[in-house]
Amino acid sequence: MKNKIIYLLLALSFILTWIWAAIEPLHHADWVLENILVGLFILLILFTTRIFKFSLFSYVLMTIFMILHVIGSHYTYAEVPWGFTLGEWLGTERNMYDRLVHLLFGVLFVYPVREMSVRIAKTKGFWGYFVPFMIISSFAGFYELIEWGAASVVDPEAGAAFLGSQGDIWDAQKDMFVAILGSLGTLFMVMVVHLIYNKDFYKEFKESFRLPKDDKPMGEVLLDEMMHRKKNA
Repeated sequence: MKNKIIYLLLALSFILTWIWAAIEPLHHADWVLENILVGLFILLILFTTRIFKFSLFSYVLMTIFMILHVIGSHYTYAEVPWGFTLGEWLGTERNMYDRLVHLLFGVLFVYPVREMSVRIAKTKGFWGYFVPFMIISSFAGFYELIEWGAASVVDPEAGAAFLGSQGDIWDAQKDMFVAILGSLGTLFMVMVVHLIYNKDFYKEFKESFRLPKDDKPMGEVLLDEMMHRKKNA
């Protein structure tokens, strides 16, 4: 019952934020572009819930990120009021909201990705950290490609608002970098928790580098086996 209340609060928080953001957004075309991704993500979560249900903790992290993203869609990432304040604190005239959200993408999404990696792919030890790190790094780069592709097909004003580069030619690379740093920070904290509470941590970490006894090379060896089985079928 307690968890159901929390799920309801998460959904309500996101819905109310989305309704607020949908009312007279600063740049309507950019709002539409940003919310295409929101819609696709929500559909994906709803569609896969019966197959794979995340922990409550993962749903909290993902909801926080989506709320931050929706806020950015209302103003455009380059014009969120608090972003200028953050820029002043960091000694720059640049609106830093977009950089913050890219950082938090790594911080907040790497845990749900790790949960999927461990539960579905059965990654253990070192690979339980390395695989989600690489997935988040790949997603950070892939999103920049999405931005580039979208900006190239819409009108220039909407494209510039969607990119939010603010004149920085290295904006995409910096966004990817902070997302990677954020994911490393979360994974480090997860590792510390496991070091404290999981008595088999070192054993699992060590065994994750060992191959099972029935392991064999792939490539031409696997191809030869498959061809042999097909021939004898």
